Amino acid sequence: MASVVSRKLGKRIKELRTAKGLKQREIADFLDMERSNYTRIESGKQSPSDRNLAKIADYLGVEIKDLFDYEHICTREELTNSIIDILPELSDKELVYCYKMLSGLKQMR
Repeated sequence: MASVVSRKLGKRIKELRTAKGLKQREIADFLDMERSNYTRIESGKQSPSDRNLAKIADYLGVEIKDLFDYEHICTREELTNSIIDILPELSDKELVYCYKMLSGLKQMR
């Protein structure tokens, strides 16, 4: 079973790769691995070795620590729970504003 860290790391690597317009094949070739193995890294099913982690960061033009900058990547459940945790802290006025905003978003679908 993939760990939360592996999944988020994989999503972050994919995010950086697609932002640069790169294909999985390009990075897999650079790492000298099959594309299917590289796909397993991006899907979080396999963790890259320390050596490949450094090579991925180098290819993407970032530092290794930037690969772990994935606080903004979360599951729907994590995001929902975060919102629920914030709600009790809001004033009545802020809560009404949030409700109106969410209702408006729902109507736009």
